Amino acid sequence: MASVWQLQEAKNKFSEVVEEALKHGPQVVTKRGKETVIVLSYADYRKMTLTQKKLSDFFRESPLVGIDLDLTRDTSPTRTDIAL
Repeated sequence: MASVWQLQEAKNKFSEVVEEALKHGPQVVTKRGKETVIVLSYADYRKMTLTQKKLSDFFRESPLVGIDLDLTRDTSPTRTDIAL
């Protein structure tokens, strides 16, 4: 579970926020009560970015590759009996 810091507190204790991110994982910073940013270690960041695949690779490796999909557009007239 990430620790939560109010923005003003995070600014005043930035070194502590960084140390907590290094030791215990991502730290959430809130602004006006809303989660706004995350402080995380560079090692955690690299793990996240290195495991991401390109979208084209995802589709190329999909188990749905080769399935014949009907992609023709429905050309029937639009419905006019719907009251808006």
